[in-house]
Amino acid sequence: QVQLEESGGGLVQAGGSLRLSCAASGGTFSSYAMGWFRQAPGKEREFVAAISLMAGRTAYLDSVKGRFTISRDNAKNTVYLQMNSLKPEDTAVYYCAAQRGSPGWATPRQGRSYDYWGQGTQVTVSS
Repeated sequence: QVQLEESGGGLVQAGGSLRLSCAASGGTFSSYAMGWFRQAPGKEREFVAAISLMAGRTAYLDSVKGRFTISRDNAKNTVYLQMNSLKPEDTAVYYCAAQRGSPGWATPRQGRSYDYWGQGTQVTVSS
Protein backbone atom coordinates (compact mmCIF):
# COMPACT_ATOMS: atom_id res chain seq x y z
CA GLN A 1 0.00 0.00 0.00
CA VAL A 2 1.35 3.38 -1.02
CA GLN A 3 0.78 6.51 1.02
CA LEU A 4 1.04 9.90 -0.63
CA GLU A 5 1.32 13.19 1.19
CA GLU A 6 1.17 16.55 -0.55
CA SER A 7 2.65 19.77 0.76
CA GLY A 8 3.51 23.25 -0.46
CA GLY A 9 0.07 24.70 -1.06
CA GLY A 10 -0.95 28.14 0.15
CA LEU A 11 -2.16 31.59 -0.75
CA VAL A 12 -0.34 33.50 -3.47
CA GLN A 13 -1.03 36.54 -5.59
CA ALA A 14 -1.66 36.23 -9.30
CA GLY A 15 1.63 35.99 -11.15
CA GLY A 16 3.34 34.29 -8.22
CA SER A 17 4.78 30.82 -7.86
CA LEU A 18 4.36 27.77 -5.68
CA ARG A 19 6.10 24.42 -5.61
CA LEU A 20 4.03 21.43 -4.57
CA SER A 21 5.67 18.27 -3.29
CA CYS A 22 4.25 14.79 -2.93
CA ALA A 23 6.15 12.34 -0.78
CA ALA A 24 5.46 8.63 -1.25
CA SER A 25 5.96 5.84 1.25
CA GLY A 26 5.14 2.17 1.51
CA GLY A 27 5.82 1.19 -2.07
CA THR A 28 8.38 1.17 -4.84
CA PHE A 29 8.13 4.76 -6.00
CA SER A 30 10.21 4.25 -9.13
CA SER A 31 7.69 1.72 -10.44
CA TYR A 32 4.77 4.18 -10.50
CA ALA A 33 3.73 6.75 -13.01
CA MET A 34 2.77 9.88 -11.08
CA GLY A 35 0.18 12.54 -11.73
CA TRP A 36 -1.20 15.77 -10.37
CA PHE A 37 -4.90 16.57 -10.48
CA ARG A 38 -6.96 19.44 -9.13
CA GLN A 39 -10.52 20.12 -8.12
CA ALA A 40 -12.03 23.57 -7.78
CA PRO A 41 -15.25 24.18 -5.82
CA GLY A 42 -18.27 23.06 -7.81
CA LYS A 43 -16.15 21.54 -10.55
CA GLU A 44 -15.03 18.07 -11.46
CA ARG A 45 -11.54 16.88 -10.79
CA GLU A 46 -9.25 17.54 -13.74
CA PHE A 47 -5.89 16.28 -14.90
CA VAL A 48 -3.03 18.74 -14.51
CA ALA A 49 0.22 16.90 -15.25
CA ALA A 50 1.78 13.45 -15.33
CA ILE A 51 5.26 12.02 -15.46
CA SER A 52 6.32 8.58 -16.57
CA LEU A 53 8.04 6.23 -14.15
CA MET A 54 11.25 6.55 -16.10
CA ALA A 55 10.96 10.38 -15.74
CA GLY A 56 11.60 10.77 -19.42
CA ARG A 57 8.13 11.84 -20.50
CA THR A 58 5.63 14.39 -19.22
CA ALA A 59 2.13 15.51 -20.13
CA TYR A 60 0.18 18.64 -19.22
CA LEU A 61 -3.25 20.17 -19.29
CA ASP A 62 -3.22 22.70 -22.12
CA SER A 63 -3.99 25.63 -19.85
CA VAL A 64 -0.89 25.02 -17.68
CA LYS A 65 1.64 24.28 -20.42
CA GLY A 66 4.56 26.65 -20.19
CA ARG A 67 3.65 27.61 -16.61
CA PHE A 68 3.75 24.32 -14.68
CA THR A 69 6.52 21.74 -14.58
CA ILE A 70 6.23 18.25 -13.17
CA SER A 71 9.36 16.42 -12.04
CA ARG A 72 10.32 13.51 -9.86
CA ASP A 73 13.22 12.44 -7.70
CA ASN A 74 13.15 8.68 -7.37
CA ALA A 75 15.92 8.77 -4.76
CA LYS A 76 13.70 10.90 -2.54
CA ASN A 77 10.41 9.17 -3.43
CA THR A 78 8.99 12.56 -4.30
CA VAL A 79 7.18 14.16 -7.20
CA TYR A 80 7.01 17.92 -7.62
CA LEU A 81 4.81 20.42 -9.38
CA GLN A 82 6.44 23.78 -9.96
CA MET A 83 3.74 26.34 -10.69
CA ASN A 84 4.69 29.72 -12.11
CA SER A 85 2.65 32.65 -13.39
CA LEU A 86 -0.28 31.50 -11.31
CA LYS A 87 -3.77 32.70 -12.19
CA PRO A 88 -6.92 32.91 -10.08
CA GLU A 89 -8.38 30.08 -12.17
CA ASP A 90 -5.62 27.81 -10.84
CA THR A 91 -7.28 27.95 -7.43
CA ALA A 92 -8.16 24.40 -6.37
CA VAL A 93 -7.26 21.53 -4.14
CA TYR A 94 -4.32 19.76 -5.77
CA TYR A 95 -3.91 16.00 -5.46
CA CYS A 96 -1.07 13.73 -6.40
CA ALA A 97 -1.70 10.20 -7.55
CA ALA A 98 0.28 7.07 -8.34
CA GLN A 99 -0.39 4.45 -10.98
CA ARG A 100 1.14 1.01 -10.59
CA GLY A 101 2.03 -1.29 -13.41
CA SER A 102 2.52 1.52 -15.91
CA PRO A 103 4.64 1.07 -19.01
CA GLY A 104 7.86 2.99 -18.62
CA TRP A 105 6.82 5.68 -21.06
CA ALA A 106 3.19 6.20 -19.93
CA THR A 107 1.86 9.56 -18.77
CA PRO A 108 -1.71 8.66 -17.80
CA ARG A 109 -4.34 11.39 -17.88
CA GLN A 110 -7.37 9.49 -16.62
CA GLY A 111 -7.92 9.83 -12.90
CA ARG A 112 -9.70 6.49 -12.71
CA SER A 113 -6.54 4.75 -13.93
CA TYR A 114 -4.62 5.78 -10.81
CA ASP A 115 -4.43 3.48 -7.83
CA TYR A 116 -3.35 5.72 -4.96
CA TRP A 117 -4.22 9.28 -4.01
CA GLY A 118 -3.05 11.83 -1.50
CA GLN A 119 -5.30 13.96 0.69
CA GLY A 120 -4.72 17.12 -1.28
CA THR A 121 -3.28 20.57 -0.65
CA GLN A 122 -5.12 23.84 -1.14
CA VAL A 123 -3.81 26.37 -3.62
CA THR A 124 -5.46 29.78 -3.62
CA VAL A 125 -4.49 32.46 -6.12
CA SER A 126 -5.76 35.96 -5.40
CA SER A 127 -6.32 38.53 -8.12
